[in-house]
Amino acid sequence: MQSTALLVLAVQKRIDFPLFVFSNVGDDSENPGTIRYVEEHAKPYAAEHGIELVEVRRVMQRTGEERTLMQDLTRPGSRSLKIPVRMSNGAPGTRSCTVTYKIEQVARELKRRGATPENPAVVGIGISVDEIQRANNRTVEPHEQIVYPLLDLGLRRVDCMRVIRDAGLPVPPKSSCFFCPFHRPETWHDQRRNEPELFEKSCQLEEHLNRVRDELGKDHVYLTRFNKPLRQAIPDGVDLLPMFDEADGLCDSGWCMT
Repeated sequence: MQSTALLVLAVQKRIDFPLFVFSNVGDDSENPGTIRYVEEHAKPYAAEHGIELVEVRRVMQRTGEERTLMQDLTRPGSRSLKIPVRMSNGAPGTRSCTVTYKIEQVARELKRRGATPENPAVVGIGISVDEIQRANNRTVEPHEQIVYPLLDLGLRRVDCMRVIRDAGLPVPPKSSCFFCPFHRPETWHDQRRNEPELFEKSCQLEEHLNRVRDELGKDHVYLTRFNKPLRQAIPDGVDLLPMFDEADGLCDSGWCMT
């Protein structure tokens, strides 16, 4: 939502960003609603108003093949956990998905276009005032100058919704992988109720990861913090879910936003 609002603000000349980069982690990994929104609304709107919106994906440098996050997680012999699964003790595991599939791919595109430490690209991240804590501790690459246009304009999430609607666009769904362990419980519940095929794929991914963990003699991991399989943590037909922390569900980088 925030990055779409930035696209509208760029069209309105309220900010000066002629290029928007959408790093797609894979059509088999991204929320399908995000893919549809980018194709049906964001790209046509940008093209109509002279803004360049490019889509990049992870390409293996040695072979030239595209690699999605889901492929990385499920390919034979893969032992890495690139997503922030919950460990058996409830603590979140480390992750590399944002760096590998978002930050590095955007950086590669910027360098391809000529960004250097001497001539860095100004990179606007879509973080609004109500998420200001997410703008902290950002590691700046030497070829990037990170800025936060929504913070400079004092815009909150609700303001972004208004900006998008006033431009005649529908408000986009939240951008994330459909199996992201940062999902809040109600997001998982909505997925099970409204998109059961995606929920089943999420369950199957969790089960695959734990079969690999069994082979390695390691404890199980989970896509929620409830220390139980997703099918049990989010029961079918139940609307009342356990309480959750306000910080639960927030990726702290801002790079998973389109």
